[in-house]
Amino acid sequence: MPQRAFHIKHPEKRTTSVVFASPHSGRNYPQSFLRKTLLGEHSVRSSEDAFVDQLFDCVPQYGAPLIMAGVPRAYVDLNRSPDELDPALIEGVRSAGHNPRIASGLGVIPRVVANGKAIYNGKISMLEANRRIETYWRPYHAALRLQLDNAHREFGQAVLVDCHSMPHEAMDSVARTGVRRPDVVLGDRFGAAAHESIVDRVEAAFADAGLIVTRNTPFAGAFVTQHYGRPAREQHAVQVEIDRALYMDEKSICPNENFDAFRELIERVVAGVAEIGRASEYPLAAE
Repeated sequence: MPQRAFHIKHPEKRTTSVVFASPHSGRNYPQSFLRKTLLGEHSVRSSEDAFVDQLFDCVPQYGAPLIMAGVPRAYVDLNRSPDELDPALIEGVRSAGHNPRIASGLGVIPRVVANGKAIYNGKISMLEANRRIETYWRPYHAALRLQLDNAHREFGQAVLVDCHSMPHEAMDSVARTGVRRPDVVLGDRFGAAAHESIVDRVEAAFADAGLIVTRNTPFAGAFVTQHYGRPAREQHAVQVEIDRALYMDEKSICPNENFDAFRELIERVVAGVAEIGRASEYPLAAE
């Protein structure tokens, strides 16, 4: 079993209300899980946001915390509600209306990985599903809430940047002929999860680094963005999806020749995003 539900890198001194998170970059696969899955160790990694935690590991240098999953997405998905239980996978679960994520096999305990490949032959017990949720999902979210609460208490607001990666082919449906395809998709639940001014500045940080950015299509944000985005309370959540082809070989799941350069580019982005949450930017927070 993975020993940790999460890992946090803290800054020496917190200077910004921004919190960075990587809920899908966990890669510690339990041997008991690997023995049960129909997939090989390589195939089961296809839904993992491989190396995203490494791309953003500079975050503490800019005064912000970085929280990272200690458990892989194929084992338990930290970007789903704990209630998103799949009746096709978990014994004793009844269908509770249509949920497109559950229907596609991507509930809190996933039934499939990328391209719809089945993880299991048959079902798992409710006891096993609950054990994963209690052991990994709840501690991760308790830690994330604490970081957001700390930011709100110290700065009067919190900005969550939830970091993900997407398959290169994900943008095929929105790419236009003759126009450079987007490199990054920002999801703010169509304005429901963050003030527009916050998202504008996150977009500007990526654009200033030379990346093409679009919003909410095809990824508007899932559970984390929906659950933690409360702009009326000065708690904002923005999901970031980065094209994997920019820094890795998707077939081999290895960094490509651009990885180091792209990591440096992301550091410039992180520096810009961290500025959004400096105390001086929010004089009203002290009132």
